[in-house]
Amino acid sequence: MPKPKSEAHYLASLTPPSVAAGVGRRGFLKGAAGAGALLSVPALLTACGSDDEAGGGGGGGGKPTGTVSFGSNEAGGDDPQKRRDALVAAYQKSSGLTVKTNAVDHNTFQENINNYLQGNADDVFSWFAGFRMQFFAERGLIGDISDVWPIDGINDAFKSASTGADGKQYFVPDSNYPWAFFYRKSLWEERGYAAPTTLEEMTTLSAQMKKDGLNPIAFGDKDGWPAMGTFDILNMRINGYQYHVDLMAGKEAWDSTEVKTVFDTWRGILPDHQPDSLGRTWQEAAQSLVANESGMYFLGLFMYEQFPEEERDDVDFFTFPEIDPAIGADAIDAPIDGYCMSADPDNEEGAKDFLTYIGSAEAADAASEAGYPLIWANSNADRSGLNPLQQKAAEFIAEQKSIAQFLDRDTRPDFASTVMIPALQEFIKNPDDVDGLTSSIEKQKKSIFV
Repeated sequence: MPKPKSEAHYLASLTPPSVAAGVGRRGFLKGAAGAGALLSVPALLTACGSDDEAGGGGGGGGKPTGTVSFGSNEAGGDDPQKRRDALVAAYQKSSGLTVKTNAVDHNTFQENINNYLQGNADDVFSWFAGFRMQFFAERGLIGDISDVWPIDGINDAFKSASTGADGKQYFVPDSNYPWAFFYRKSLWEERGYAAPTTLEEMTTLSAQMKKDGLNPIAFGDKDGWPAMGTFDILNMRINGYQYHVDLMAGKEAWDSTEVKTVFDTWRGILPDHQPDSLGRTWQEAAQSLVANESGMYFLGLFMYEQFPEEERDDVDFFTFPEIDPAIGADAIDAPIDGYCMSADPDNEEGAKDFLTYIGSAEAADAASEAGYPLIWANSNADRSGLNPLQQKAAEFIAEQKSIAQFLDRDTRPDFASTVMIPALQEFIKNPDDVDGLTSSIEKQKKSIFV
């Protein structure tokens, strides 16, 4: 395995997160997924492949053979796993290779990623585009797959998101999805609610929902990452996309007036959020929307899977409303999900063949049969089966002027996990000490962004 580069070299050479920088309003139309999650160093996530099993590795130059080990963050029998299983089955049928899947739940996968990559990582594994991919690429913990590119049907915007600081590709995009406010159409029609376009309108709507016996905004932050989405959108709405990007890159101060305004604004609307959020998972919060106990929920499109299939036509969404007319409301989080190759795969030829397939329209079409509501990266994928919500999500992403990945994908993973998760959870518990909170974040940031 290549020796990781020094921290100083990494920080000197890594470019700011730029998946959306310079991408035009239509940059994602022809390639328009999980949520962010924490990063720490608990017990080792064990890979399922071995040198003896894999075979087919090395530079033989012929058709890949043997077994490809696949580390997946999709487990539990729900829609994401069904989609993955359909993709794997189609690949095995067409390639003749065997894919041995090592699946664990999403949070466990992310919590163990450091040890996983430094141990016996699978040949191919689930991961995210942007800064988090660059972080591991710069440290020599994931493999160069530049020879997999270009991929027919995947545009330059996605390729940029798959590229490390050294200009090489380390990632194959699979899909992405928008963050927005989701709601039940039938409930809103019954109550006469209308989507707010300004923060003032949202505050008025929330007050009415309280009178109607609803939690205005469903909320669950037990896992630590969902609140990051709220911070992201408030920062982009109040201070603009470029300021947000620079803050994530360590170029702006967390104890600045701009950041304090974000937390002050959040404090003002926090009472409109479902209480006791630190004891609730995002899935449990979503169920309050399903049960008509909450009026709306700011989360990613993946929230849609929490509704029974026969009720999914009742789901709609709107963008987080404008706060400052000078800033507008044309920036969102739309994370890109996909796959990487480990730095020292047992079956490199097989891994690259599998990754080539994963990025293809054929793979997207195979996975679509499982019905998972994501926006495929490959523009050649069959979109005739997309439901109205998916179509709207694709168009929504394409209309945005700027697209961010997500807080824990747009900044250093150690800063996101060790500083921002506890800081945001502390804010939720004690929202009145914004000065103390932002001062603490800035001090910790300076020790990490050396």
